[in-house]
Amino acid sequence: MSIWARISEFLANAPGSALSSLIEAIRTLIEGDPELRRRVAFSIAMIALSAKMAKADGVVTQNEFRAFQQIFHIPREETRNVARLFDLAKQDVAGFELYAERMAQLCGSGRPNCAMLEDILDGLFHIAKADGFVHEREIAFLKRVADIFEIDEDHFETILSRHAITGEGDPYRVLGVERDMPFSEIRARYRRMVSDNHPDRLIARGVPEEFVSIANSRLAAINGAYEAIERSMQRA
Repeated sequence: MSIWARISEFLANAPGSALSSLIEAIRTLIEGDPELRRRVAFSIAMIALSAKMAKADGVVTQNEFRAFQQIFHIPREETRNVARLFDLAKQDVAGFELYAERMAQLCGSGRPNCAMLEDILDGLFHIAKADGFVHEREIAFLKRVADIFEIDEDHFETILSRHAITGEGDPYRVLGVERDMPFSEIRARYRRMVSDNHPDRLIARGVPEEFVSIANSRLAAINGAYEAIERSMQRA
């Protein structure tokens, strides 16, 4: 059964209409299956943050919801239920900080180095870019989520550059390397990043299969940055 079918079951059985009620129902119903609980909790909390991200500039557009669907590859038959969850998240009185903190708790004591939290931020950046313009309130939203995730400022700037939100993007910043670093070290860093961001790695750390398309866009940015550096060094 797909993760979305399981979420639909919980949605049908959850008391009340608040998203927080659904999360409590999940905690109770699948207490004995920590892996499933992690995947379902990840997905629902991501829905909550995505909906609140889409509201950060004051308007929720169809482009933003379509961008959410692109990230998750939602089966056609489950689209209505996911849309209902999206609406619940928009209406929920709880602030986005609550859901960001709950997602951070999925990483336990390893939060500062938890790759899954960067996966979440990448998804939110994708939502932010969906309408072709990233509002300053969306950037503030993303920065606050990064703070809750204990992602430091330099790392946050690297993610900004990867998404080319502040321009074309600095390829050195995307790879997290210095301009005067030997090319052999840059190449080694690039190869580690490609290995670390393979879709199988995301699944292994608890990210649902429906979410791994974000790994492909991240790899495209990493590959593009490396190729740009390699070309510039060849010209030099």
